[in-house]
Amino acid sequence: MSTAPFPDRARIDAFDKVRGATEYAADIQFPGLLHAMTVTARIAKGTMTELSTDAAMRVPGVVRVLTPDDFPPPPPTGGEDGPPPPPPTLEKRIAYRGQPVAVVVAETLEAAIAGAEAVRPNFADEQFSCRIDSAGAESESTEDWTAGDAAEAMAGAATAIEATYESPTQHHNPIELLATTAVWADGRLTIHECSQGVNVTKGSVAGALHLDPALIDVKSAYIGGGFGQKGLAQRQTALVAHAAMLTGRPVKLVLPRGQIFHVATYRPNSRHRIQLGADATGKMVAARYHAEHEQSRTGFFSPAEYHESPIRMYGIENYLGTAANIRIDRQAPGYMRAPHPQASCFAFESAVDELAYKLDRDPVAFRIENDTKVDPKTGHPLSSRLLNECLTEGARRFGWSRRSAAPGSMTASDGTQIGWGVAAGCYPSMMPPAIATLRIGANGSTRFATSGHEMGQGIRTAIAAVLLEGLDINADKLDIVIGDTTAAPQHMTAGSWGTAGAVPVAAKAVERMRAAVSELLAGRTVAGNLHRQLATVRRPYIEIEVSQVGAGQNDDALAQLREGGFVVAGPEYPEFTTMSYIAHFVEVHIELHTRRIRMPRVVSIADCGRVISPRTAASQVRGGVVWAFSAALREATEIDRRYGGYLNNDLADYVVAVNADIGEIEVGFVDQPDPLANSMGLKGLGEVAMVGASPAIANAIFHATGKRMRELPIRIEHLL
Repeated sequence: MSTAPFPDRARIDAFDKVRGATEYAADIQFPGLLHAMTVTARIAKGTMTELSTDAAMRVPGVVRVLTPDDFPPPPPTGGEDGPPPPPPTLEKRIAYRGQPVAVVVAETLEAAIAGAEAVRPNFADEQFSCRIDSAGAESESTEDWTAGDAAEAMAGAATAIEATYESPTQHHNPIELLATTAVWADGRLTIHECSQGVNVTKGSVAGALHLDPALIDVKSAYIGGGFGQKGLAQRQTALVAHAAMLTGRPVKLVLPRGQIFHVATYRPNSRHRIQLGADATGKMVAARYHAEHEQSRTGFFSPAEYHESPIRMYGIENYLGTAANIRIDRQAPGYMRAPHPQASCFAFESAVDELAYKLDRDPVAFRIENDTKVDPKTGHPLSSRLLNECLTEGARRFGWSRRSAAPGSMTASDGTQIGWGVAAGCYPSMMPPAIATLRIGANGSTRFATSGHEMGQGIRTAIAAVLLEGLDINADKLDIVIGDTTAAPQHMTAGSWGTAGAVPVAAKAVERMRAAVSELLAGRTVAGNLHRQLATVRRPYIEIEVSQVGAGQNDDALAQLREGGFVVAGPEYPEFTTMSYIAHFVEVHIELHTRRIRMPRVVSIADCGRVISPRTAASQVRGGVVWAFSAALREATEIDRRYGGYLNNDLADYVVAVNADIGEIEVGFVDQPDPLANSMGLKGLGEVAMVGASPAIANAIFHATGKRMRELPIRIEHLL
């Protein structure tokens, strides 16, 4: 495995994006295209008793109204041992406000909207529970995470802290709305969708409509932001697909943002009760941590995963992690960037900071002193753990040594309170199998097809970096085909495993192509790049196929990949555990009278193994820090207790960070290949980039004011 750094290449898709040439799912046009709009439930729980479509059909341009009677029976519910079942289509039984109950299909978008507004269903409503603290909410315990004996160790701790932390309900809000365009022609169904898992979309539509998956193709060349919202199957996809099959014409649906709030997944409101104990030397010896979050009546998003990162942050040998779903009557929550660690590391790293202050220890030094090289959960070695290097380098760049330790002791000349905070984060580093085809033509073109989805994170650029570094080919005629079930077997891209899936297989393709060209030339010296060499020996093209699996996987994983399965290895591999790490250093300014919080500078240093694409990697970290600022100080979805819906379901009222909020973000990387993670030595980055930045902000606010903030978002009124 090479350890040489990769050059900083420009984004391969940047030019097309800035000039508006890139096509997203909603941009795809077809002759005879129809437009769809859903009709949604106005109650939070109950039954639809009547659905008249007459008024909608009288709207000029309306072609058809689909109702529950137009769809096959819903699939059976699934368990927690495998992927979730396909989402239901249209049902008379209402599980949450905003659930679709009908679909209007029309010649124009305006007619579809008018038709949907003309449908007035009647409902028999029932009592519902829409919040984690509502009457009727039901607690359901899940599996524990344990290491050692936390109860005994906590009882013997010399110093301990206990606190409860809370993170709010939050919604993804990518700029690209959920969009599906479906075409039924010649007995095949083609779906263009903004999806992080075209294989998941294919399987879910097949299941929902009782179709043979072999008849379905799904394409998602580009995604305008996903962040986990577009990873699992969307409810609207099968509705649009069935509408296309029934009408015999292409159908497109772009969900309004207000509807997306009510039907898509989101980050759930969660509560975290943590006890930390240290011995007389200041070593953390015990952690007891209970996490619970809001959950739909049938959702599968497990709260046990809040423990996956904290248990591997430090060398705490005794850990007891318990968790519970609080089941209520809203749609199911799901994966949102740094899904569990955003909330769990806010809680855990705030608690670590509280313990450091109680021990009168420097927060950076305290973290460094509690280092580990072993996964406490499994007892296996960590394949690489360079968190201390992140902390040391971050402290140096930030100027941590100039910090005045006492809370409230740093002020500007105008009285503005200044706080410096630190927090760390980690995230599982995983790897899916991949199959790739590389074809180089004498005409100057190169085509590389594999599994993956481009949602702005730069996976195409990372693949291109490997291909262009290893092969003498034309960069301007390199076509990287991903997110397409017709081009290669596809796996969901999420959880920071996209690059780990695509890049090692690209490197393997480079090696195989070099060998194939060498065999073709048979010792002859031919001038020019690979394209010219092929032309010289009169070979139109040369094509190879390669596959790659993660540690502990075999050909069974490739077989499951071909069938559209979910086949991710890690972070607990057979003989080791692999995690990515990061350290964030934050400066906040709090105005004396208005109490407005500003963040003029951040230093973030990441351990993500070998950095393949420096430019997009740095962009990932900056984006994660911006979002963490937004999550810590701005974002919260407001739930209407009266009707079970969302009050701020648009970008006018759902407050997010803007340019004026963000100061300088300095990004650095340890850039040391992980010797075990995969052949390229890389680890995941997209998720860990956000982890730990929110508690660093909260810890900085404590340093500035002496007030400990244990609930997000932190707002002006909390500091008055």
